[in-house]
Amino acid sequence: MYRFKPSLQFPKSFTYSYRPSRLFSDHQTQLENAGPMASLLRSRSVVRFRGPDTVKFLQGLLTNDVRRFGEPIGDNTSNLPTPNLSKVSAKPMYAAMLTPQGRFLYDMFLYKTSRPDEKLDRTGSGPGSDPDESFELFIDVDASVTDELLETFKKYRLRSKVEIENVAEEFSCWQRYGGNLSEKSSSSEEPEAAAVGWGGDVDRSGMSASQGNNLGWQWSKDPRLDCLGLRGIFPSDTTPPLVEADKETDEKNYLLWRLVKGVAEGSTEIPKGEAIPLEYNLVGLNAISFDKGCYVGQEFIARTHHRGVIRKRLLPLKFLDDSGKEVEQRVAPGSEVIDAASGKKAGTVTTALGCRGLGLLRLDEAFKGLGRLTIKGHEDVKVEAVRPKWWPSEWLQEHQEHSAVA
Repeated sequence: MYRFKPSLQFPKSFTYSYRPSRLFSDHQTQLENAGPMASLLRSRSVVRFRGPDTVKFLQGLLTNDVRRFGEPIGDNTSNLPTPNLSKVSAKPMYAAMLTPQGRFLYDMFLYKTSRPDEKLDRTGSGPGSDPDESFELFIDVDASVTDELLETFKKYRLRSKVEIENVAEEFSCWQRYGGNLSEKSSSSEEPEAAAVGWGGDVDRSGMSASQGNNLGWQWSKDPRLDCLGLRGIFPSDTTPPLVEADKETDEKNYLLWRLVKGVAEGSTEIPKGEAIPLEYNLVGLNAISFDKGCYVGQEFIARTHHRGVIRKRLLPLKFLDDSGKEVEQRVAPGSEVIDAASGKKAGTVTTALGCRGLGLLRLDEAFKGLGRLTIKGHEDVKVEAVRPKWWPSEWLQEHQEHSAVA
């Protein structure tokens, strides 16, 4: 049986035979009590967009309002007192790309690097500029579909002046989570995290970056939810600032952290070509703008949203036995969740790891009480659906009102 050591030496890998549900229980307690952990997200890849038409090109394809990256610095910025970055920089953005029918294809996080005239010059005393440097956006995407995603973008590019390049060898994506990061409400409350591309005043590589040897990179709040922690992309040949040797842990722990929060990520957990974005809670995860105008798949999203009734939603799941104890490795993705009394299908498990999972369930079946839901073919496994704390209260109210009218 796998257990954490008291010294918090998190392993960088584990196998499913090590009882990951026990890992999750210990992991949750350790992270909440001991401080933030960090994971290199090998499941994500980095793509760079460069050119004067970058914002216009992405604006017509993605669900969120990419024009924010092309606007003057204002409210959508972070204060970052650092020697190698501008005092303010644009916050990252979460967005999705859809089929013309409004089904999910890819999710992505967008990051804007500091403009040349916003960074300090070589002397560190004033703004520098390079008028020949093109506008750039970096995007982290599901690594398993990177080649396909690039081909899709290039298909839409036509004559747009934008270069699209896979830079996964040069840059990596990281997530920092756990501890009390979710309680931080502003960068000023954790200045050492928000203030650095390479480690603030004490990091000499950060000073070299301020002199123009490289770009500065930084941790930013996860644009989906505060409780998910901090996210960023960093050069692949270096460890990001604030990642201590005994606080780096395997990406599976980040997966487990997301499962309990009820957040799916990537084109496997959010089925590509099938998933309806609103059922996977992308509105609550700040991935969709209803004010931006047209984009691929927009008509279906707007119609579904304004109709006001979402009958199914993605939910965190616990897998239990008859006595209420957690059961491990009994449930696989794709398993049907049924009502124990009627045998009626309530939904489907989309992701599973140990005794935790995510499932797309009908809301009128999801919260009927412990013991009402089971796994088809494994009726001794009970399913408990959990309402995430971050859910807007109106999501359930809207459903209850619609059910009462029906």
